[in-house]
Amino acid sequence: MALAGRCPRCGQGRLFDGVLAVVPRCAACGLDLSAQDSGDGPAVLGIFLLGALTMIGAFLVEFRLEPPIWVHAVLWPTLLLPAAVLTMRFAKAALIALHWRHRPQA
Repeated sequence: MALAGRCPRCGQGRLFDGVLAVVPRCAACGLDLSAQDSGDGPAVLGIFLLGALTMIGAFLVEFRLEPPIWVHAVLWPTLLLPAAVLTMRFAKAALIALHWRHRPQA
């Protein structure tokens, strides 16, 4: 459920307030999400995954189609920026869900 942007406990409330900001508390079950911190994990995943895919795509486009340089300058930022936000959103939700699921029991 967290990958859908929902609370890891109840699956009903929203996990995000905006694009990447985590809500302080679940509106449905009241789970305190203010201490949840995914750190740099989502950004690192985005850099490694999207960097590799973009380079492979750029090489394929360049060597098979041989377009002018402006095609690369328009194509890759247009594809990469939304993909980076989506990758970080999914990775952040997954890390928060894993932290909550495997938290030490008090």
